[in-house]
Amino acid sequence: MSKIKDKVYDFKDRLEDRKMLTLVVTLVAIIVVLGIVIFKKQLEYRGLAENGYNNAFYQLVEYINQTEVLLAKSTITNSSKHSAETLTNIWRDSTLAESYLARLPIGTQELETTQKFLNQLSDYSYSLANKAISGNDLSQEDLDNLTTLHGYASSLKDTLNQLEIDLHSGNIKWGELEKAGGEALTQEASNLSQSSFGSMVEDLHEYAGLIYDGAFSNHMTNPERVGLTGDEIDETKAMEVAKNFIGQDKVIEITSNGQTQNGNIECYSFNINAQNDEIFWIAISKKGGHVVFMNSNRDIANESMSPEDAVKKGEEFLESKEFKNMKPTYYLNNSGILIVNYAYEQNGITMYPDLVKVKVALDNGEILGIESTGYLNCHRDTREIAEAKITLEEAKEKVNKNLEINSSGLAVIPTEWGTEVLCYEFKGKTADNDFIVYINAETGDEEDILMIINTPEGTLTE
Repeated sequence: MSKIKDKVYDFKDRLEDRKMLTLVVTLVAIIVVLGIVIFKKQLEYRGLAENGYNNAFYQLVEYINQTEVLLAKSTITNSSKHSAETLTNIWRDSTLAESYLARLPIGTQELETTQKFLNQLSDYSYSLANKAISGNDLSQEDLDNLTTLHGYASSLKDTLNQLEIDLHSGNIKWGELEKAGGEALTQEASNLSQSSFGSMVEDLHEYAGLIYDGAFSNHMTNPERVGLTGDEIDETKAMEVAKNFIGQDKVIEITSNGQTQNGNIECYSFNINAQNDEIFWIAISKKGGHVVFMNSNRDIANESMSPEDAVKKGEEFLESKEFKNMKPTYYLNNSGILIVNYAYEQNGITMYPDLVKVKVALDNGEILGIESTGYLNCHRDTREIAEAKITLEEAKEKVNKNLEINSSGLAVIPTEWGTEVLCYEFKGKTADNDFIVYINAETGDEEDILMIINTPEGTLTE
């Protein structure tokens, strides 16, 4: 006991020595600094991990959403070629979804059912794609299985979308998700037992596989830019075109942003300060002096105009700006702004490559924006259109019987190869979804299928 006391007194005496005190203080400071550095590094590593998890999760959500839409389309396709295209994309997207799912910090045991679903969906869709690309039509049993799979994918999509909301709002952290997220993910997919796939998986090897055409709402470009008519103009002339388009009486000041590129069109760009503190950005094509793009943003306090009246306002505006025979195809209400797509119509045939997008304010009908890239790339006043070689009724026979058709007509649509094709356009619905099916008017082939997402903000115009 006395030895311990002696050591304590000896240590106390040493501390009273200034050199020893300095050494101790230095050591404590070093320990504190090291602790701070380690803590910051841990925060840094945690941040990097969080970013990685976030990226993987959002990629997972995107691929599941795409898979759900493709599965819906696969249930109404009536063409072996289009089936192969759609099913191969399901195979690709479900495989990628499974890959990103595996990167999340969630127990693999909890996610076993969901991973099994994605894995078997990938295998099954690939086998059906091989069957279709061999020229064999899908059987009714195949279509029924795809319908069932679509239901599962839809439930999984809803679960993931809710998790995305919770993560974004901070209601769920990745640490919590590691404990509870697996249960959330598997809750809706819990019915995906092995027996659900048994009959499908056993027959995978009996089927003896490619790029899905996406929606053509993105304007088709054309290297010839046939709608871009006229001679080249200088910046001074372009400035006058811009002021006239906005309205000379509204323009207070205009400044140049120099030359720019809008899609594949060379433009002069300007900022315009207008009355009521509005600011417009506008691009005028160097060739021909066409308005390629114009936009203004402002808050909409009160929506006093119906979408139908706003669509009409857009038509009148286009008519006044020499865009003739434009037909509304769909619209979307975005915070009091109605964005309407119009397509050129020739002899009752809708020309989807010639698209113009117009932005209408729902408080007073003011035109706040226009985008005409597709129109300027593709528009001709008169196209040489080959006559249809099959009748409307013959084309209707090519449409999947599960689609309840509510309207039909002729339309020219762009292809992924930069060409155009005349089709019969059939708008209709199944029990759960709205679709547009395009049947080639010359060959009778199923050319494309678009799935329509109806929301309170937007809808197709019939």
